[in-house]
Amino acid sequence: MKLEIKVVKRVLIHIGVFMQKIIIFGASGNVGSYLTHYAKKFFDEKYEVIASGRRSTTVFQSEGVDYVSVDITKKEDFEKLPQSCVKAVFLLSSATPSYMANYNPENYLRTNVLGTFNVLEYCRKVGCERFIFTQTTYDIWLYDHDTVLKADLPPKFPYTGDHAVYTISKNSAIELIKHYHAEYGLKYYIFRPGTVYCWSDYQYYFPGGEKKMRPLYVMINRALNGEDIELWGNPEYKKDMLYVYDFAQEMCKAVITNKVDHGIYNGGTGKPVSMKEQIQTIIDVFSPANKKSKIIYLPEKKSGGGILFDIENAREELGYEPVYDVRAMFEDMKKEMTLGRFKELRIETEAHN
Repeated sequence: MKLEIKVVKRVLIHIGVFMQKIIIFGASGNVGSYLTHYAKKFFDEKYEVIASGRRSTTVFQSEGVDYVSVDITKKEDFEKLPQSCVKAVFLLSSATPSYMANYNPENYLRTNVLGTFNVLEYCRKVGCERFIFTQTTYDIWLYDHDTVLKADLPPKFPYTGDHAVYTISKNSAIELIKHYHAEYGLKYYIFRPGTVYCWSDYQYYFPGGEKKMRPLYVMINRALNGEDIELWGNPEYKKDMLYVYDFAQEMCKAVITNKVDHGIYNGGTGKPVSMKEQIQTIIDVFSPANKKSKIIYLPEKKSGGGILFDIENAREELGYEPVYDVRAMFEDMKKEMTLGRFKELRIETEAHN
């Protein structure tokens, strides 16, 4: 009898009576909003995509995506979500140094550890099959940045500075994820991107707690005005430039792979871009035709911080293949700038206290 019920349920799911759900926590964030837009198209009619975040918004209505306001640190909020037929959960919600104006390490523990635990418990209770999580690059920050870094490197990070507790909280969350895989069979796929590039109408971050415009937007804004752009350090210094839609593709493919039931993957392109190529492409794409910016070379000033990632296991196990080179990336960012697709989500963004 139980077997017959299971067979009937599978048939009903297949024909859409009980359509399986994809839930994206952190959908109102920079990466999460573009992931939601991409996932809706990627999964088409096969799975229903549900967006979730702390704030209230109607921006996803035009995407044909239901939005549920959930604070992952509050267990009771999960009652608002579907309680069955959940295929996969994406957890992008995170407290990060980039948006913390006043250093408060407790926020990292509350959101990144307790919040992850609450999401994992939700997955267990509703019988979710797959869990997709984003890790910080800082967990391997002390490795040589001039070498291509593998996805399975053990943690190696500084225990001092404003990123220390943040990194510890993300590493602790991963240990919880591994436990739920071993204990309950929850499949997991962890992604470690460097900088994920996308257009945002909120162009600031908080390094060391101080509000500053992100360097990329400094360059783009100067290009839009036809102003000179400084290039610090070595013009041939290269870094990986991952576009948000390539990262979304990589993560979405974890939902459909049948090759592995868990893994850790770098978010990257495998095609590093030099500083000179990056800035020249910004000028080509964003500067007015009659007022092109010029590059001012300042080799005496220090620059760096980029990372080179190996993505071979993502290619082999997930079928991931980046499609955006640096020009296609900036051209699409310019299109998103014009569309203002998620402007409502960005305009009032401010640092966490």
